[in-house]
Amino acid sequence: MARKHGDSDGDEMDAGASKKHRKKHGALPESPLGAPGTFVPKAMFFTNGVGVHRDRLTSFELSLRDAGVATANLVTVSSIFPPHCRIVPRKEGVKLIQPGQITFCVMARQDTNEPNRLIAASIGLARPADSSLYGYLSEHHSYGETGKKAGDYAEDLAATMLATTLGLDFDPAKAYDQRKEVYRMAGKVLHTKSITQSSEGHKDGMWTTVVALGVFVL
Repeated sequence: MARKHGDSDGDEMDAGASKKHRKKHGALPESPLGAPGTFVPKAMFFTNGVGVHRDRLTSFELSLRDAGVATANLVTVSSIFPPHCRIVPRKEGVKLIQPGQITFCVMARQDTNEPNRLIAASIGLARPADSSLYGYLSEHHSYGETGKKAGDYAEDLAATMLATTLGLDFDPAKAYDQRKEVYRMAGKVLHTKSITQSSEGHKDGMWTTVVALGVFVL
């Protein structure tokens, strides 16, 4: 079979460039899982906050200050809770953030400038009983829901995503309380939780922002 022009030459050039890079700069640092150039969070903490201001952006900033994470450069990521990741208290977690640090998080955010309008932001978590498996995080933000309703819904989202990956047989049309019983009986879902921030819009029409975050610690 004829070789495509450049296939082997390209591989040799890549290998040569890689050797030169290692000689000049040293090997790439290894992650906790041993894969060069990758990293997996070891811990996570949950936090929430609310901010009120005439300017929308400042309202958001104040909500992050209330949550204790305003000094970080936050990068939002998607919904996987890593294997062997532990949950630490907010008080402990915020001490691990340095000013300007690139910090990965799962964030739910909602805002309004309508007087008395109810808003909520919530993060849900579902963890498998086997800590070597990954779990799920969900983000939910809504209008017109109480904090409890928003939190239950976020938990439901995370638990449902996890249950489908674990192959649990359940009826998605059933109420969450009924599905939780299925999870419990199967013995595969160890823990579900949520953190929620809700608020009513400021009476004078100032911007009100609520945030809920799951913040990763590397």
